[in-house]
Amino acid sequence: MEPLSFFVVFSIVYTILSKVHADRNVYPSAGVLFVHVLEREYFKGEFPPYPKPGDARNDPITFNTNLMGYPDRPGWLRYIQRTPYSDGVLYGSPTADLVGKPIIIEITAYNRRTFETARHNLVINVMFSEEFPLKFQAEFFIKNMNVEEMLASQVLGDFLGAVKNVWQPDRLNAINITSALDRGGRVPLPINDLKEGVYVMVGADVAFSSCLKEVETPQNQQLCSQEMEPVISCDKKFRAMFYIDWCKISLVDITKLVSVGKERPDPGSGVLPDIGEYSPPSESLKSRDYFSDFLITLAVPSAVALILFIILGYVMCCRREGVQKRNMQTPDIQLVHHSSIQKSTKELRNMSKNREIAWPLSTLPVFHPVSGEIVPPLHPDSYKTTSMPLMQTQTNLQHQTQMSQQQTAGKWYS
Repeated sequence: MEPLSFFVVFSIVYTILSKVHADRNVYPSAGVLFVHVLEREYFKGEFPPYPKPGDARNDPITFNTNLMGYPDRPGWLRYIQRTPYSDGVLYGSPTADLVGKPIIIEITAYNRRTFETARHNLVINVMFSEEFPLKFQAEFFIKNMNVEEMLASQVLGDFLGAVKNVWQPDRLNAINITSALDRGGRVPLPINDLKEGVYVMVGADVAFSSCLKEVETPQNQQLCSQEMEPVISCDKKFRAMFYIDWCKISLVDITKLVSVGKERPDPGSGVLPDIGEYSPPSESLKSRDYFSDFLITLAVPSAVALILFIILGYVMCCRREGVQKRNMQTPDIQLVHHSSIQKSTKELRNMSKNREIAWPLSTLPVFHPVSGEIVPPLHPDSYKTTSMPLMQTQTNLQHQTQMSQQQTAGKWYS
């Protein structure tokens, strides 16, 4: 039993080592969508301690992919993995110039729990396709799908089946798949199960069907310009699983494309021609005259500032009207009123300085407001002080006015 158990253990270790170091070859066709899934289950057995049969351990695993000898993948090859608990996917559409050139992709798997790594190579051998390129190509925008969902073989097959049912071609291939985020789309809000959206390009060997051309009618173009959904007769054949934005569909006929390519210039050998030894400039350089630069930099702005200063001084000092001109244009009654206000103001200011002076004449009544008789001053000449309050003076004036009215009325009745 010991030799048998040793043989079993040796075979298990050899199988694991062969998995780690073996290269996997794939053979995609040029111009046809290539999809390769990096399965987490495939790499679980390569991380020690090696799981036993029936082990339900679920370690987080992430992948890093790059072209051998380079830090990143080729431009046509994309990679996506949503979470460390989901499989990674390599996808893209190889071009015809890659035919016959093996492309080695290094795949490194990281176990985020044990920090172990495993690596193997994926060799992509691009094959030539007689159908490349298909003459008629259509690109659809599917709103209710993410790119990793669309890359699933069953979902992609269902979509190609719906397109074939509408288009009725003899040959139909998926050419490329692009996430809407790679076209400038926004990340959707995590509500109502919103999706990013995906662009799917397919190619066929026959002309576009009448249903696909309905989006180019003037009525549907006007609806699209108003951000309304166009009326497409075959939309119900997709609606069961795919919500297509018909305003973003693109129909391309390669036979009608005009080639705008131009000849590439010869890059040459990359070696500069021999033009002799380098001759630096001589030490005796000519002196430069900076007088004109000085005039432009300082003299011109100073002259402009001086002219502006003279104009401003003339406006402020030489264009004043003066008091005499103002008085000539003012009515006499207004000047007299203004003069009396100024005189009263001056007297009040003088009174505030010294309150032991005689009462101002402007505050003494001369004529009675009712009878018109001459009214004597409110205070006798023998008063030595003029500190009578203003409110008291006004009260005495009103009382004296009432007494004068009563005397006048008595004389009239008598």
